[in-house]
Amino acid sequence: MSSAPTSEPASAAAVIRASGLHKSYGEIAAVRDLSFSVNAGEVIGVLGPNGAGKTTTINMLTTLIPIDSGTASVGGFDVATQPQAVRRVVGLAGQSAAVDEKLTARENLRLFGRFYKIPKVQLNERIETLITQFRMEDFADRTAGTYSGGERRRLDIVAALVAEPPALFLDEPTTGLDPRNRTEIWAAIEHLAAAGTAIVLTTQYLDEADRLADEIVLIDEGQVVARGNPEELKRGLERDLLEMHFATEESFQQAKALLHDMIGLASDSEARLVHVPVGTGARDSLSILRRLDDAGIEILDFQLRRPTLDDVFLALTTAPPMDDPQRNSQ
Repeated sequence: MSSAPTSEPASAAAVIRASGLHKSYGEIAAVRDLSFSVNAGEVIGVLGPNGAGKTTTINMLTTLIPIDSGTASVGGFDVATQPQAVRRVVGLAGQSAAVDEKLTARENLRLFGRFYKIPKVQLNERIETLITQFRMEDFADRTAGTYSGGERRRLDIVAALVAEPPALFLDEPTTGLDPRNRTEIWAAIEHLAAAGTAIVLTTQYLDEADRLADEIVLIDEGQVVARGNPEELKRGLERDLLEMHFATEESFQQAKALLHDMIGLASDSEARLVHVPVGTGARDSLSILRRLDDAGIEILDFQLRRPTLDDVFLALTTAPPMDDPQRNSQ
């Protein structure tokens, strides 16, 4: 696992660059010395607990809030000194839908196109292409106020694409969606990246980041704590996980008490699940299982597994999260 340098070198092809970004609200540092870059066709996943600074970062890069210090550019334009130019080359789908509920999808997209001053004929062709590409034909002529969560989220993302921006910022794009809608949004994001769009993605779903992100920037309390591709981060933990499931509350509590001295011990009370990091795999696992057996604690089932991004997240971030004035800076 790579540590987090204060400055991340960006290639000449980078569409999005952030270097040493800082943002504070009074005495609270929402973002501290944050750096990363995104090339054309790349998806960078910015992950962290609620309050880590993810939304604040996106808001700075899209000119919604000023940068206290550090530099950033999108499409070659400086975020601080050329905000109007930056807005012409970015698409943003934030956590709150920006569409007008009284308008249909087509009418909303036409409105966004007019903001970008796209010629009428070109705009109409673009809207029809997007409606087809994102499978919106069934609801394109209904008012947005009648949409399901998945339909509304899809329209919000499509609205960010009307001007074919080279840079796209997606702030938790699938929050609250069912598995089918999430999968459809994932496919759309993959299609956009394949077509050359540089994408910054924040998400609370680590399986989403695992599937979509070429690189992950993990932040906590406003600063980078790790970066790398998903496999690098998982390998960086240098340990396996022993998961043990208990049939009764009594055995679950007894197991936690017996193993309380083990570093990294975690538990899920609802599932009666205990998991322990094991550095030498099978040998350490057998030792733990023998301890439980010798104490007469019955295990319903167990498994030894490789780390996931969830494990990386839990190992490297703190709780409770910092209080961030920017909507808890998701």
